[in-house]
Amino acid sequence: MFNFFNSNKMFFIFILFFSTLISVSSNSWMGCWIGLEINLLSFIPLISNNKNLLQTEASLKYFLTQSIASINFLFFILLKMFFMKNFEINNYFSLLINSSLLMKMGSFPFHFWFPNIMEGLNWMNCFILMTWQKISPMILLSYYMNNNFIMIIMMSNIMIGAISGFNQTSLRKLMAFSSINNLGWLMAALMISENMWLLYFSLYLLMNFIMCFLFYMLNIFYINQIMNFNLISFIKTSLLINFFSLGGLPPFLGFFPKWIIINFLINNKMLMISFIFMMFSLIMLFFYIRIIYISLMLSFFKLKWFKINIKNNLFLMINFFSFISLTGLIFNTLIFM
Repeated sequence: MFNFFNSNKMFFIFILFFSTLISVSSNSWMGCWIGLEINLLSFIPLISNNKNLLQTEASLKYFLTQSIASINFLFFILLKMFFMKNFEINNYFSLLINSSLLMKMGSFPFHFWFPNIMEGLNWMNCFILMTWQKISPMILLSYYMNNNFIMIIMMSNIMIGAISGFNQTSLRKLMAFSSINNLGWLMAALMISENMWLLYFSLYLLMNFIMCFLFYMLNIFYINQIMNFNLISFIKTSLLINFFSLGGLPPFLGFFPKWIIINFLINNKMLMISFIFMMFSLIMLFFYIRIIYISLMLSFFKLKWFKINIKNNLFLMINFFSFISLTGLIFNTLIFM
């Protein structure tokens, strides 16, 4: 199993889990703020490492950014308490509280810290930052959502996440911009219903876990390492399936929730938004196809008899689920017939 899940850090993982539950289940804004603070203080020991300066720098940047967002969140809560009866201030409050939560999850226009911090973390911390750390802000965002403001933000996330991935050679930064892009889809799913958001987030969490676990086992951080390493065909096929599923290409399982969101947007006469979502998803698929092309088509620098294999039963079990995603189109067809 991972060295990440050792006895020294299991306590902080436990606190990280329950801090999210505190924020989600709280019946007051002050309780939500306390849960976010506990979440911050439990994640900092997980990403900090005295033997790695990059991780120490990333933990410091994360602490400063999240502290600013928490201060703003607390200030807006106090503003709400004193000016609750004023309707004009109440409208402004929805924008302010949404902005602080967007900064918490690394969304546009507060996304600049997210790729830089991702670059300094190991893959398992990247997985937590891309998935679990977005649960509390997304749920709190649904409590006091300004629909017009969120629609602009989710379209900006789709565009920024796709365009910023050009000329990136780091896999961690590519996954960070992919997370920003999927954040726009998550906001669209949240505007539909919480069940739709839960479906999309669950599949996104599964695909991210498979990718991060694969890169963790291979110790790959840059695109050129995929070309240099002589990977076995099973690993290449796993990369292909999971990247295409993450990009939302049919018939893979990642296409299923995106199809539902596009159908909802079209049925509600949001043709321009659905067009933007589809066009920029093609750009994201270009990034993923570029990585797969390097892995499958280009020659290797290593000797041909030197093959990189992974002897891990958990890895084989996880990839079994990625191959199940090939049946995604069958489920889609049965549900929407």
